[in-house]
Amino acid sequence: MASLAIRNLIYDKIRLVVTLTGVVFAVVLFSIQIGLFFGFKRATADIIDHSGADIWIAGQDVSYLENGVNMNEQKRYDTLENPNVEIVDKYMVDFAQFKVASGSEEGILLIGFNPDTGLGGPWNLTTGSVKDLKQADTIIIDELYKEKLKVTEIGQTVEISGKRARVVGFTRGIRTFTTSPAVFTSFKNAQTYRGLSENQVVYLLVKAKPGADILKLKENLLSRLQDVEVYTNEEFSLHTQNYWMFGTGAGVTVLIAATLGLIVGVVVVAQTIYSATMDHLKEFGTLKAMGASNGYIYRVIIKQAIISAIIGYVVGISIALTAVYISQQGQTAIVLPMPVVVALFGLTLLMCVGASLISINKVTHLDPAMVFKG
Repeated sequence: MASLAIRNLIYDKIRLVVTLTGVVFAVVLFSIQIGLFFGFKRATADIIDHSGADIWIAGQDVSYLENGVNMNEQKRYDTLENPNVEIVDKYMVDFAQFKVASGSEEGILLIGFNPDTGLGGPWNLTTGSVKDLKQADTIIIDELYKEKLKVTEIGQTVEISGKRARVVGFTRGIRTFTTSPAVFTSFKNAQTYRGLSENQVVYLLVKAKPGADILKLKENLLSRLQDVEVYTNEEFSLHTQNYWMFGTGAGVTVLIAATLGLIVGVVVVAQTIYSATMDHLKEFGTLKAMGASNGYIYRVIIKQAIISAIIGYVVGISIALTAVYISQQGQTAIVLPMPVVVALFGLTLLMCVGASLISINKVTHLDPAMVFKG
């Protein structure tokens, strides 16, 4: 049966190439679109996910990272009164203007944190140290945005909101969903750059004592503090992801594009498999005249679809994984988790087998006597 299916496939090499092209196209387009979805999703909350905090305290109606509002620092001291709290750090996330020596400006996402604890700070440092940010007017940026920010070396001096800043380190792979690169500095420096009052904060990052129940701690802080939102780290990450991916419609657009790619692939594969089946009607009629059951012929057709699916998937996913690797060097990353790669193989098989069922209906009503007609 397998040899018959293979012979049918390679009988018309051009049609085989068209069929495989359809499968490869569907796999590549769907993989890249889904990969962009996961890449964007990761970028929206990467800073939160790497913060190391257990709980985020924010002003009212703050549901995603970039729209924090100022709070009174007194809430930090109120939070420290809880016996299950180990650390409460002042934190800032705010947009600012980054100016280089040439005079050009770029919008950035300024992030101020406590270099002594590192909560909410940078990761994947390639040059420099977080402790360097304890110096006045110092910043760390990501290598991916060197060209955009016109930064070439350690020690280079720039301006943030009209105030001097000196680059003391680089990270690798910290992306944001917006077009504004993340720039890390100490909370004290961030206060200076943004003109934030001494008794004001944007967020409070809480680290619980070992063994503390995070959900109970959250509920206790909610009852103790006034006019704030309290999130676990996971909750705040999810809120931010949902806002950017679904609240803005960006994620829905990517998912629609992925679905359309899959539909186009199904149509192309269905059409080519159907045409191939029609071209072999006499052969199938001969098999039926010789006593072959419908079930046997169905298995031949489905086997053709499975072979096409496997070959097309291997080629398509190889192209997609190459694109994933290349994208890691740029500002927009494509992310394909292994469960997605595995699930896509099953989806490809389902797509091709489903497409083959369209042509099976024609064979079901095939009259074996047709082989004896001129």
